[in-house]
This record gives sequence, C-alpha cells and structure tokens, in this order.
Amino acid sequence: MAIAQPISDTLVQDLIIRAVRNVCTRMLKCEASFVERSAVAAYAGFKDKLHFFGSVGFVGHVDGIIYLCIPDDFVQQAAGRMLGMSQAEIQMSGDSVLKDVVGEITNMTVGGFKNALCDTGFPCKLTLPTIVRGDHLSVSGLKNSERHIFHFDCGGHRLVTDIQMRHE
Repeated sequence: MAIAQPISDTLVQDLIIRAVRNVCTRMLKCEASFVERSAVAAYAGFKDKLHFFGSVGFVGHVDGIIYLCIPDDFVQQAAGRMLGMSQAEIQMSGDSVLKDVVGEITNMTVGGFKNALCDTGFPCKLTLPTIVRGDHLSVSGLKNSERHIFHFDCGGHRLVTDIQMRHE
C-alpha cells in the first residue's frame, strides 16, 4: 500500500475528474469535460427541472459520501446507450430501469474515486447506492466535513458531483 499523502483539494479534483471521465467514456460513450469547481450553492440550475441524485458513501481511513446530480433527460439517453434500448422501450420499462442506470453510474464513479483514494494510502469501502428522482432537490453539507463540488459537461448536459468527506 502507498504511503498516505494529505488529501489536497487538487488531489480530490484530479481523482473525481478521472473517475467521471472514465465512466462517461466507457459506459456512456460520451466525453466528459470539467467545467468548474463551484461554491456550496451548486444546484440552482437544477431546481426547476426533473433530475436524479445518486449517492454512494465510503468508510475507512476516509469517511464520506459522493452525490451525483444528473438531469433526467441525460439519464434517459444514458439508459439507451448502456442498455441498447430505444427511448420507447425505456419509457415502457418505467422508473426502475432509470434508477438502475443512475445507481450503476454512481457506483462506478464513486468506485473509481475510492480506488484512487486507496492507491494514495487511504483504504476505504463503499456503501450501497441511494437514488432519488425529483425537482427542487438539493444536498445539505455533512457536519465537520470538507466539501468539494465540481461541474462537468457530458454530451451537452450538466452533471454535478458533490463530495463530502473527512479523514483521520
């Protein structure tokens, strides 16, 4: 195992950019571009439209949770790409297919981030994903945690990652 280095803002940013790009390229067959790091009030553009929040926690030498905020229309497209289904087939299948897709995207993204944390000397394990769909949703900060919010453009859609963590 590598010797633990401090978890700098730059390291967190590098790890999440790599994780999001890998998932978008491999699973969704689209490019993900890092747009910006933002302040706590990161969800203003999502308040008035349907979107999904996927979250997966991690526990160990680092404890935390990562939320992915993904627009509903992007999830519809992602489901088609991942499952090889038409939009009509996705709509006939109902919300459970979309929630499964968000769960998989979230799991793979947070798993990539977590694996990279482990490689830098911070071993941890993942929790099960939680998926919520709605509008006017936002995330509150965890007490005593560092918060890192990043925006990405994925095929013309805005994806937000909200990382909240604390370490020994």
